[in-house]
Amino acid sequence: MTSPSGENDRRAFVRQLIDRQPADLGLLQRVCLAAVEALSATGSGISVMTGDGTRGACAASDPWSERVEELQFVLGEGPCIDAFAARRPVLTPDLSDAGRYRWPFYGPAARDDGVRAVFAFPLQVGAARLGVMDIFRDRAGPLNGVELQTAFTLTEVTVGALLDMEQREVGRDGDAGVLDVGCRAELFQAQGMVMMQLGVSIGEALARMRAHAFARNRRLEDVARDVVQRRLRFDGSDE
Repeated sequence: MTSPSGENDRRAFVRQLIDRQPADLGLLQRVCLAAVEALSATGSGISVMTGDGTRGACAASDPWSERVEELQFVLGEGPCIDAFAARRPVLTPDLSDAGRYRWPFYGPAARDDGVRAVFAFPLQVGAARLGVMDIFRDRAGPLNGVELQTAFTLTEVTVGALLDMEQREVGRDGDAGVLDVGCRAELFQAQGMVMMQLGVSIGEALARMRAHAFARNRRLEDVARDVVQRRLRFDGSDE
């Protein structure tokens, strides 16, 4: 399916792609699947992030993309984190070049998983930042001009839909995690519990959780859930 070049045509094209994804999936996963199709990508992931440091992978086109997306939060570095902090896209057409000096841990780990190019686009409007959409490819090379414009349109449509749904509080009613507020709140709650257990700062608590997840090859979200449900403590009994 060829991407259109006009702005109005691109917006209609993107909405059509999102709408035709399986209806039983949440909005963010449908956006990820649409992005893969529109941009000839291998995978895509979306992470919800906040300025207070709460962050986590909340949707992906497939399990491979979910693993690569989550890896950034386990290691504490990557294009998604940089794009959110800088409020602008981070385009990496060849991960072998950037990964060696920009992301010394994430770069090699992502390449080991088969990623050769990654493009990160902030989801934001004005001063409000919602997160980042990542596009992964298993081959090196840049997005062409039409693909880049289509990616921007994808982020615009996604931000609009997310804000509309947040205002209607659909996410609170369990719509497959529109903003995945539960994921975000659970991670923040776990950080607070680890902070109290160890008597450290909230940032250090998150660093301890990341290290635990990385050492045991687990997702950060799963570690947070274990902490909240009191199956895991960081004050000596489970470390």
